[in-house]
Amino acid sequence: MKKPAVKGLNVPENPIYLAVILVLSLIVWYFNWAIGLAAFLLFVYLVYYNWKVTRIRRIEWTRYLENLSENIDWSTKNAVFSVPMPFVVVELDGTINWYNSRFGQLFEGESLFGKNIKNYIPNLDLYGLLKAKEEDCKQVELNGRKYRLFYTPLGIDGNKDSRRVIIFMYLQDITEEALLKAKYHDERLVVMLVQIDNYDEVMSNTDEAKRPVVLAEIEAALSQWAISLNAGWKKYDRDKFVVFAEAKALKALEDNKFQILDAVRAISAGNRIPVTLSIGVGADGKTPLELSHYAQSALDLALGRGGDQAVVKRGTKLFFYGGKSKEVEKRTKVKSRVIANALKELMSQSWGVFVMGHEAADLDCLGAALGIYRCARHVGKQAYIVMSRPNTSIRPLISRLLENEEYQDAFITTDEALHKVDRQAVLVVVDVHRPAFMEEPRLLGAVDKVVVIDHHRRSAEAVENATLVYLEPYASSTSELVTEIVQYFDEKVELKPVEADALLAGITVDTKNFIFKTGVRTFEAASYLRRAGADPASVRHLLQDDLDTFLSRAEVVKNAQIIAPGVALAYCPPNIKNGSLIAAQAADSLLTIKGIHTSFVLYPSGDGVMISGRSLGDVNVQMVLEKLGGGGHLTVAGAQLGSMSLDEARQKVIEALKDYLEEGK
Repeated sequence: MKKPAVKGLNVPENPIYLAVILVLSLIVWYFNWAIGLAAFLLFVYLVYYNWKVTRIRRIEWTRYLENLSENIDWSTKNAVFSVPMPFVVVELDGTINWYNSRFGQLFEGESLFGKNIKNYIPNLDLYGLLKAKEEDCKQVELNGRKYRLFYTPLGIDGNKDSRRVIIFMYLQDITEEALLKAKYHDERLVVMLVQIDNYDEVMSNTDEAKRPVVLAEIEAALSQWAISLNAGWKKYDRDKFVVFAEAKALKALEDNKFQILDAVRAISAGNRIPVTLSIGVGADGKTPLELSHYAQSALDLALGRGGDQAVVKRGTKLFFYGGKSKEVEKRTKVKSRVIANALKELMSQSWGVFVMGHEAADLDCLGAALGIYRCARHVGKQAYIVMSRPNTSIRPLISRLLENEEYQDAFITTDEALHKVDRQAVLVVVDVHRPAFMEEPRLLGAVDKVVVIDHHRRSAEAVENATLVYLEPYASSTSELVTEIVQYFDEKVELKPVEADALLAGITVDTKNFIFKTGVRTFEAASYLRRAGADPASVRHLLQDDLDTFLSRAEVVKNAQIIAPGVALAYCPPNIKNGSLIAAQAADSLLTIKGIHTSFVLYPSGDGVMISGRSLGDVNVQMVLEKLGGGGHLTVAGAQLGSMSLDEARQKVIEALKDYLEEGK
């Protein structure tokens, strides 16, 4: 089709020219009417000619646009229906109106007209497509191949919001792309750091002649494990190994719950203590350097949680496997000596020391705080114990302390601490390592030097960038750890009798009178405290309960329910006084009943519910309550649930316990 000449249509200059001619003809008429008349007649002709030409051009332009529109419509339809990929037109209810041959070939030539698209593409939400953006796409799978689905909703009148809507859908085959993507993810590098976490204990309890055999068995197990993963491995220290594997190997490990932990623990080649491993895995990192950082962070977390477990770190996400066995006591006190010397140096370089524990401090927390307080005073530094509201369990000890003039200014509130503290002070956190559970988390950001001393299994929310961390889950209590620090801090440190009583009371409470988690070092610490002036009779007085507390505890135990074989759960009434104390004591009391090895006691606290968990070792209550955001260690743990009723909290405990038991199968 020849394009018409449309240039000059409705040219704005034409009326101006005509107006000029009219003016000139009138001027000529004034001087010579004959010539003026001729000029005027010429003007009239030009007006007629301009109107005629403009009309013709407008008609030609209209015809051109109509032809162009028809050509575009034909080209568009031809492009749509000839698209070189499966294409289908459906009603909003899924009825197939039309499809091209490529779409038909996906179903071996079956006639699809009038049938429902949902019979061939399950889970296809056509109404959901209308709400999504038109440039969005989704993936579908047909006959074992993957497709990317593009779609365009179209109303009958051109408006997709009209009453009747049809949808154009195109399928782009992305099977090869998906396979390449899956292969890329499967072959991504994974770094694993493996450490024999009880190497010294195993070797010291194995006959010298059999030690090489034990080591050979461990390395053989690790070698076979690495070969089964098609991974490379290297021993870089006496008890440390590094493994390089692919992501698909990690998936297999997670599916079998890192059975290498059980395989190594089963080694019996003359070793009297089972061998346990800690494994830190770094995955989904952008660079090998980032992966190595992930792996080291995961290994530190595994060791801090007591060892005998694997921790997988994928970016900010953490996954835990194993860790259900009892922590093995470490006989060497080298670390205690190193920590004591480092703590002494930090204190010497500061003007003062602030000691902080967890909310609702117990005897273990306060005893440890008093031990650190004495160390600070020994080097001539001002020391404060941050505690706003002492609970019932420690009030007898607080009263006894305040009888001594030295402790009159030792205890300060959180507001006072925030006012006094500055960057040059040292903050020592005892019996807790999660900021959310501390007496005043804001103090962490107010100082440059933070020391953390705790015996609970390490949590993923631990204090970051602490100057000094002494986190030993094998220990019976934080008071035990602090007692060792006091011994190595300086030979001339002299504990006051009340401080020795407090430390011994802390150990006694957390070990349940030297029954749970009691090792050789626990008795050594108690022996040191006895020599320092601790009086068992005084400690007994600190642990006594009044009659109301005893009756409340008995009421809670009386109403306990069995929620699983050997597992009891009880409630504290909403109006009970000292709920945290009674819940902990009731949980302990339930374990004295024959046939019960695990207990959980719930008590209301504000808008939420607190949980106290205890175990004889059959169930790792720390792993159960960790699923609810809590923490602790194998036999003692706790959790805090926000904004829910006791019945809702009970159901969550049951679900967490069920998940834990299923993971152990």
